[in-house]
Amino acid sequence: MLLEINNLYFSHTKDNPLFQNLNLKFEEGKIIALAGESGCGKSTLLNLIYGLLDWESGDIIFDGKQLLGPKGNLVPGESEMKFVAQNFDLMPYSTVADNVGKFLSNINLAKKKETVTELLEVVGLAEYASVFPKNLSGGQQQRVAIARALSVLPKLLILDEPFSNLDFPRKIELREKLFRYVSQHNISLIISTHELQDVMPWLDQIIILQDGRLIQNNSPEETYRHPYNPYVAKLFGEVNIFSEAEMSVFRISRFSYYPEEIRISETGIDAELTESRFAGNHYWNKVRVKEKDLIIYTHKKLENPIKISFE
Repeated sequence: MLLEINNLYFSHTKDNPLFQNLNLKFEEGKIIALAGESGCGKSTLLNLIYGLLDWESGDIIFDGKQLLGPKGNLVPGESEMKFVAQNFDLMPYSTVADNVGKFLSNINLAKKKETVTELLEVVGLAEYASVFPKNLSGGQQQRVAIARALSVLPKLLILDEPFSNLDFPRKIELREKLFRYVSQHNISLIISTHELQDVMPWLDQIIILQDGRLIQNNSPEETYRHPYNPYVAKLFGEVNIFSEAEMSVFRISRFSYYPEEIRISETGIDAELTESRFAGNHYWNKVRVKEKDLIIYTHKKLENPIKISFE
């Protein structure tokens, strides 16, 4: 096991504990998402793992070694671990290439240059090698920091919201190249995110936190198809949530249905279409059924009358 968290207790203030008896295990070579709403404890947990915060009790064990936190380590972090947080800590008056190559040996300069070039390709910044980071956007600086962290091929790379500063086209480009690179080099990756849909195809595991509590810890498919509660289901985007009473009225067995799981059917339940809007690769529809509004996605624009059924 690469990383273990055992009986972790941490609080920002004495009267308000965030983590109480938290237990987690992270296998080597896996890509793991840490997800949950803002304030759930994602960033705090990453800071604890990297050694930027002290905890009250419990153990964090990395690669068989018990971590000590700031009280036991003057220099945060471990040699086999890299963390890219929201502050990128770049050298403003050194070029992008020099920043990426900061941790690389100068013994073989040709090899160093080759590695820096490869990493700049991974993060989509090859044409910015000679630019100073202070002249880059926040999203570009973030990518420089990721390339620098990858340069030493750490056993564990920790990324806190790595796509938050990127526009959509850059996000698509970076995520595929990044995940392929870490997989090819057997780098374990923990990534915090509030946009699970953007990264789900590359994930091995999803860990859901809510107010410091571990809510669910499963594969992406299991988490998506069988969310533990409405909080988890909502992390995947738009979803229809049903109370127990509504489940009985609709004669359904689940509390959540994604919009694509509710179908137009000739033999279904009578529904009234109240809105139908074009949304790119589907139509977004709001329908009224048994005094409840539901969102459904269809390939064609709908018109009344309609009937629906549940998958």
